[in-house]
Amino acid sequence: MATTNERVDKFLSKELNENRNQIEQLIKKGLVKVNSKSIKKGGVKLKQGDIIEITFPKTEEKESKKADFDIPILYEDEDLLIINKPPGVVVHPAPSYKEATLVDWLKQKGYSLSTIAGEERFGIVHRIDKETSGALVIAKNNKTHEFLSNQLKDKSMGRYYLMLLNEPLKEAKCVEAPIARNPKNRLKMAIVNGGKEAKTLFVPIQDNLTAAKLFTGRTHQIRVHLTKLGRYISGDTTYGKKEQKIPRVMLHARELYLTHPNGQKLSIIAPLFDDFKNLIQGIDDEKISSLSNIFATYDGMCYKQ
Repeated sequence: MATTNERVDKFLSKELNENRNQIEQLIKKGLVKVNSKSIKKGGVKLKQGDIIEITFPKTEEKESKKADFDIPILYEDEDLLIINKPPGVVVHPAPSYKEATLVDWLKQKGYSLSTIAGEERFGIVHRIDKETSGALVIAKNNKTHEFLSNQLKDKSMGRYYLMLLNEPLKEAKCVEAPIARNPKNRLKMAIVNGGKEAKTLFVPIQDNLTAAKLFTGRTHQIRVHLTKLGRYISGDTTYGKKEQKIPRVMLHARELYLTHPNGQKLSIIAPLFDDFKNLIQGIDDEKISSLSNIFATYDGMCYKQ
């Protein structure tokens, strides 16, 4: 029974044993009524004797496409899964994409996954582009999904990236420039006044190999901020040169750091795939063994006033 002035979203979360994100989705879809009237906000205050009606949507299980690829698993327990996404694999289905995705592979393997993001994005907390490879965390339940999503918001969870540039960087650079849709090409992003704030730290490792840390999470952020430095990632024909022979964007999410729901700090390193590894023969492995140690030295660059 609700107490007087209790919020409807808090009450339903408690009664249904669901997180408030799930309840908010029901409310937004007009599926929650108080005294026969649909409500639009979870903050509606209840009075003793109010009657709440909920219509649960029918889940139509869409046919999954057969995934004829495999995904390396870096870490797994009852709450989450961390994988090393290969290049060429799309994370979740989209109307314009007809092939099997990571979500199809997860369903095919029988994983129990969170449902907060909807059927098309079961378990997907964050994503990386099709051509980008590397570490990706997947939530197995809604509680874990919400816990990790909050870390994304407060930046306590993140990734360090490795990339091959067309030309080496001479020194570490912090780029802080707003990003928005390119007004001249809707398929691209660009540095645009009035866009969303974005900050990236780039650190040269050896020769053309460079590492990056994102302080924000904008679409194509690394690739857009590199344009400000007069650089692009090898294989990137969108922001770089069209005549490149390298078959994909040489960008790899090398290290993922987060706090597990049990309070444990995790730092997971994703091995490089052969197509990337073959292009950096002669690179000292010690230099890329733990990027967190490198960025501990340079982080202060992005905090200077």
